[in-house]
Amino acid sequence: MKKLICFLLAVIMVVSLAACESAKTETKGETNTSVSYPLTVTDQAGREVTIKSEPKKIISGYYISTSVLIALDLDEKMVGIESKAEKRAIYKLASPELLNLQQVGTAKELDIEACVALEPDLLILPIKLKSVISTLEELGLTVIFVDPENQEKLNSMIELIGTATNKNKEAESLLGFISNQQSYLTETLKSETAPTVYLAGNSSLLSTAGENMYQSDMIRLAGGVNVANEIEDDYWSEIDYEQLLAWNPEYIILAADASYTVEDVLSDPNLSSVEAVKNGNVYIVPNNAEAWDSPVPSSILGAIWLSNILHPEKVSNDECLTRINNYYETFYNFTYSEK
Repeated sequence: MKKLICFLLAVIMVVSLAACESAKTETKGETNTSVSYPLTVTDQAGREVTIKSEPKKIISGYYISTSVLIALDLDEKMVGIESKAEKRAIYKLASPELLNLQQVGTAKELDIEACVALEPDLLILPIKLKSVISTLEELGLTVIFVDPENQEKLNSMIELIGTATNKNKEAESLLGFISNQQSYLTETLKSETAPTVYLAGNSSLLSTAGENMYQSDMIRLAGGVNVANEIEDDYWSEIDYEQLLAWNPEYIILAADASYTVEDVLSDPNLSSVEAVKNGNVYIVPNNAEAWDSPVPSSILGAIWLSNILHPEKVSNDECLTRINNYYETFYNFTYSEK
């Protein structure tokens, strides 16, 4: 009997130790990141939103949240999309099925009737549409608002959508990629002199992004200084030629969707004395897949591209393209250099 008791005690100890070791492994290694529903999250409008069950039908009324949904492998759950989706190259490259979805409006005007008809489990909207929240709630729609205006808010938006949709693991992977690129640029460019950069808007050369906009984060991360960092507006600001001449930037970067060209800037007689123009340092942000100068998840690639322009001796063309390909192959299932 004593031998039996000793044997049983030994078995219990082995099982207990194994359980403890398993718990340690889970704590130190990969943890279970799945969520349980009902789930309450705080959106970027500061609202507490309860999501009853894991969303199976999602509407995105904003191109930035749509891009996040694709990266988190949620595009197959989408039933509605923002207007003019056909103009966004990333959808054609990564998830062409999205172009067949019902379009539900813009960041300025939402088609509420279309949203209701689609019976979504989750509706993701830009914060600019916050005025319609009472109507949407009365109609029984579950809505989260997003506001990715700078890198920190963009990261928070990715985390929010990942949590709300039970895609924490995928969100962590995407945020990890972004963080790794930030660390790479910070370390690579830490000893470099930062040239001055003027980033011009889509509609006009004399429209620019100030310190509080995402584009300023992109310039800083790429190893440059935004000449417009004295402007604190949260949207594009209008300036005049006199101000641009006074700033005298070493580089002029045109927004990806600019309605004018690099040649227009180089040939503008009003700018002949500007350092960027004299040295031919005028470039346009690539837009083959996405506008990297807007706060989409891939905007980190805009910083990598710009670092190659500002510091080619530190970030080579090959290094730049390798990182861009890695991103799109990992999160969007296509190769950027082969499209």
